[in-house]
Amino acid sequence: MKKLVFSFFALLITFSLIAQTAKNKSIKERILELENKAALKDLVDTFSILADQKDAQSQTFLFTENALVETYSNGVLSTKLEGRKQIGETFGNFLNLFKTVYHFNGQHSIVINGNKASGTLYCLTTLISNDNVKTTFGIHYNDEYVLEKGKWLIAKRTSNFDWTDVSPLGVR
Repeated sequence: MKKLVFSFFALLITFSLIAQTAKNKSIKERILELENKAALKDLVDTFSILADQKDAQSQTFLFTENALVETYSNGVLSTKLEGRKQIGETFGNFLNLFKTVYHFNGQHSIVINGNKASGTLYCLTTLISNDNVKTTFGIHYNDEYVLEKGKWLIAKRTSNFDWTDVSPLGVR
């Protein structure tokens, strides 16, 4: 019985603290935070859609002028790109190697701090080569975002290729 009463009071205190934190923000602040989170989710989804369309040129405008993109495979840095020009050229050359590109975004956790934010995004990416080889990647991105002129942009993207599966298309 003591454990039950103690658990009840522990839950009550926890919910009380959560409610107080929410109460400390005005409704306007909470709405702004939701709008910013929606804008950041739209940013990463747009990045993936443009990749699927092989539109690397449009992707570049989702980044700050001096953005940094680092790509790790099995924990080893394989690519480091700096600035929109290098990002666009490299992404374009890579995407043109495939006849089909498909991204499926999953969890996206975001922390906003003023005009900066950070986020982690999980993505399943499938690439179909011209010779019908299917490569699927499990990727998680660690992003840093910045709000410039009322628009969220990617300032730094660290791409972590966690696993890879390669098989001929249509084989199960």
